[in-house]
Amino acid sequence: MTEFLSLEKAIQKYVKPKTSVALEGFTHLIPHAAGLEIIRQKINDLHLFRMTPDIIYDQLIGMGCVSKLTFSWGGNPGVGSLHRFRDAYENEFPNKIEFKEHAHSAMANAYAAGASGLPCAIFKGYLGTSYPDINDDIKFMKCPFSEEKLTIIPSIRPDIGIIHAQKADNNGNIWIKGISGSQKEVLMASKKTIVTVEEIVDIIDEKNGGTIIPRWVINAICVEPNGAFPSYAEGYYNRYNAFYKEWDTISKDRKTFNNWMNKFVLSTKNYTEFFKKINNEE
Repeated sequence: MTEFLSLEKAIQKYVKPKTSVALEGFTHLIPHAAGLEIIRQKINDLHLFRMTPDIIYDQLIGMGCVSKLTFSWGGNPGVGSLHRFRDAYENEFPNKIEFKEHAHSAMANAYAAGASGLPCAIFKGYLGTSYPDINDDIKFMKCPFSEEKLTIIPSIRPDIGIIHAQKADNNGNIWIKGISGSQKEVLMASKKTIVTVEEIVDIIDEKNGGTIIPRWVINAICVEPNGAFPSYAEGYYNRYNAFYKEWDTISKDRKTFNNWMNKFVLSTKNYTEFFKKINNEE
């Protein structure tokens, strides 16, 4: 049964040290509020999954929450490197992290396999690339029907799947519109799920497009307006490009990064207070 919880209680209930967590969002609807709450509760030793880890993953890595990262393409979109990510990879700071790098298509196939209850994903890919040299999870097999060489990787089945959506109804169904990435597959592949939403409404339907994900794959819904900031939520707010540029300066230096995290995240009691504080500073 879907519960309506505060984000603080949902993270406290489901996200524990040594669990695997996928906080997915592709270009927009990135669950920043949930990521910051994990940092605020100082939950560490996490195995994170993500297609395109960006700022929120840079923050989780820099604050020592991550012991393993399975990902495809890491960077600050439109700006450049993730400096805390890079510091962890090159200098093992603030801690050593095991990295498993994939291509986007492989991650998407692995999520889809996980959502189907399969132990592995089989697809065409990686032939002629150097990915198998750096990721020993990538194997190859001969198709028993065509004898074609195919790629096989483990499916992704996280302990916790977290996404951000525009709406939920009073029954616990959620509605997403716009680029959806693999959010649907993440919820179906995960053992437990948390969805932050912009608002609760009486009824959601597909008359205006979008995708409805049913309540039976959702454990907790948390109302967090602006919960995808600084990414965007189609129909609600735009991407805050200035913050992505500003993050490059904030994250480049360890001391500057820690001061920013202490001021805006660890010194605020929840996401509402964080959002108010950061907007008063801008």
